[in-house]
Amino acid sequence: MKRFSVLLLFCCALAASTRARQITHQPGSSQTANNQPASAQPTSAQATGVQPTGPDAPATREDIEAYLQVTHSKEMARNMLAAISKPLHKMMHEEYLKDKDKLPADFEARMDKQLDDLMKNMPYNEMMEAMVPSYQKHLTKGDVAALVAFYSSPTGQKILKEMPQITAEAMQSMMPIMQKYMNTVQQQLQQQAAQMLQQSSPAPAKNTPASPN
Repeated sequence: MKRFSVLLLFCCALAASTRARQITHQPGSSQTANNQPASAQPTSAQATGVQPTGPDAPATREDIEAYLQVTHSKEMARNMLAAISKPLHKMMHEEYLKDKDKLPADFEARMDKQLDDLMKNMPYNEMMEAMVPSYQKHLTKGDVAALVAFYSSPTGQKILKEMPQITAEAMQSMMPIMQKYMNTVQQQLQQQAAQMLQQSSPAPAKNTPASPN
């Protein structure tokens, strides 16, 4: 059952990376000639001490919070993980059937509840707060303004609405591939462990024939 936690972490990471790709795939992310984020380039603020306010200025915390609000980021993350939980429950059931005879009768119910509680109690507020500095590091005020404009449009709102279901369907398609791969890796690890144990085992002592009197 250790594979459940690995897959769950993968799914959570997938949900987070999906949210990140919504930013990097939209027009408006300004890059300089050195292919570095504009916010990473030296500005006149370093010399004057005055915080720039133009579109090339680094995004402020307020800018990022406005973006997260217009994209319903907390609700989006919650919906994505809720959608992902369905294929996870299915996978857990299939794994439970394999070891059913070795597990307690209420094992599956307990695991289902644990997964549901994990999804329900995810610290979304803290997660959103932790994301802000990363957005500030890579986005300018102009970037954020362009993103807010896009996600305020009908197309942007449609993406926000449909993304949880898209993610869930993608997970449904990927799950058999992930299970097959993890089964293969597990078998390989077991074979390697068996070989190493065999190599490290001491050779049986040879019987020395008794010398004649």
